[in-house]
Amino acid sequence: MNRLREFIKSTLIGGLLVLLPLAILLYILVWVFNLTHKAIAPLTKIIMEKSALQVIVADVVAIALLVGVCFLVGMVVRTRFGRWMYVLIESRLLKRAPGYSMVKETVSQFLDKSRPSPFSSVALARIFESDTLVSVFVTDRHADGSYTVFMPTGPNPTSGNIYHLKAENVFPVDVPVEDAMRSIISCGAGSSTLISKLAETHPTPGPTDTPDKKEQRKE
Repeated sequence: MNRLREFIKSTLIGGLLVLLPLAILLYILVWVFNLTHKAIAPLTKIIMEKSALQVIVADVVAIALLVGVCFLVGMVVRTRFGRWMYVLIESRLLKRAPGYSMVKETVSQFLDKSRPSPFSSVALARIFESDTLVSVFVTDRHADGSYTVFMPTGPNPTSGNIYHLKAENVFPVDVPVEDAMRSIISCGAGSSTLISKLAETHPTPGPTDTPDKKEQRKE
């Protein structure tokens, strides 16, 4: 009976491991499609009014037109005149629009390959100058050597906190971002890779000399 129960359990879990990722992927694809469909609905409506195309075909045509427009604009701004016009329009008009600069900076961080990725470096850090180390992503390094890091929360790495730390409190480790993300999503499981890499590249970080510990030594 135990063997039968174990067989049923392992088989069910095995099926879930196969089907659940596919179901999540399908859900994401449907969500992206619906979001895109709503975004291009006005253009799709115009195409359907001007032709006898069905909704799906009209959506495909609308997406193709948007991709074509993006490509055309990209070609124009690669020219000297197009770049000059873009800089002029942006400085005189677009940058005066509330939120434009913030949106552009965010989009550029993810799409501009000439810029370093905001999550290209993994590190362990002391966020409160104590013995506690946390997994972080280095998002910026400053002229004085200090770091700005993002500490994600598990199991949801899209939320977290931003810290500005001195260089002696940040310990970069040679670990792929994907491995660090998996560790965060699994609430710390698999963190042994980060710890072993830390031991290889840095001396074991000792406790910070806090004012409380100085007082204890005096006593």
